[in-house]
Amino acid sequence: MKVSAFTFIKNGQILGYPFIESIKSILPIVDEFIVNVGDSDDDTLELVKSIKDKKIRIIQSNWNDVMRDRGYVYGQQKMISQFNCSGDWAFYIEGDEVYHERDLKQIRKSMQMHLTNPNVEALVFNFYHFYGNANSILNSPGWYRSEARIIKNSIRTYAPDGLFWLVLDSNKKGRYPKAKNTGVTCYHYGWARSEKQMNLKSEKVQMYWGGEPAVIDYSQMDQSIIKRFHGTHPSVIKDWLPKENGLYQADKGYKPSKKQKKHRVMIILEKFFGIDLSKKHFKII
Repeated sequence: MKVSAFTFIKNGQILGYPFIESIKSILPIVDEFIVNVGDSDDDTLELVKSIKDKKIRIIQSNWNDVMRDRGYVYGQQKMISQFNCSGDWAFYIEGDEVYHERDLKQIRKSMQMHLTNPNVEALVFNFYHFYGNANSILNSPGWYRSEARIIKNSIRTYAPDGLFWLVLDSNKKGRYPKAKNTGVTCYHYGWARSEKQMNLKSEKVQMYWGGEPAVIDYSQMDQSIIKRFHGTHPSVIKDWLPKENGLYQADKGYKPSKKQKKHRVMIILEKFFGIDLSKKHFKII
C-alpha cells in the first residue's frame, strides 16, 4: 500500500496557519507528501522547504484571481495537488488541521483494512473545532462534526470548491463518496488563531468567494455551543497554541441569529432521538 498526502497553502505564515505542524503531524504515515504552494507575500515556501524531508514534493502555483465564483479557486488548487498523488490513497489535510500522534497507527490501519474493498471509496474523520482558544470547542450541527479526508486515488473525483469530494460515475453528475469512519478525530485550529489573523484571512480570501470581507469578532457567538475541551493536544502543535486559560467567553449580550436558533432546535432533536443532524458530504456504508 502506498499513501499520498496532499495540501495547498498560500500566505500561510501571515494568515496564522499552523501549516508546518499540520504537515508534520501525518508525515510519519505517508509515503509522499504533495505541497502546492501558491505565490505568497510571506515565507510560506521557505518554511515548507525547511522541513527537509525526502517525502515532500513541492509544487508552485499561481492562483486565478479572476475566478471569484463560490471558492472554485480552492477546488482548482486542491485538485492540482491531488492530481500529482501517485498512491493508492490520497490523504487531504488543510493547513489548520492536525492529527494526534496517538491516532496515526489507527489511520494507517483503516487504510490497509479497506484498501481492497471496492465499496469503500473514502475514509472519514470526526472533528474538534477549536474556538477562541485551545480549551474551547464548538458543538453544533451548524459546524460539521465529520468529514471525508482520505479518498481512493483510483476513482474519478473532483472538489467543486475545495471543501469536499464528488465522485463521477458519469461525465455529468457527481455523488458523495461511499465511506467508512476511521474512529479518529481531526483537530481543527483555524478559529483558534488571533482575530487579527482571521480578519486578514477574510480580507485576502473572500475575493475568491465573490463577496466582501466579513469583520470577524470571536465574541459574537452563541455561548451555548462553546464546550470545554478535556483531551490532550497533538505534541506537534503545543508551541503554536494560544496560552489563554479557561473556557472562551462570548459576548453575554449577543443574540443568536435565526440560523443559530434553528441549530438550537436541532440540538434538542439530536439529544431526544440520539441522531446527528450535521451536514455530511459522504455516505457511510
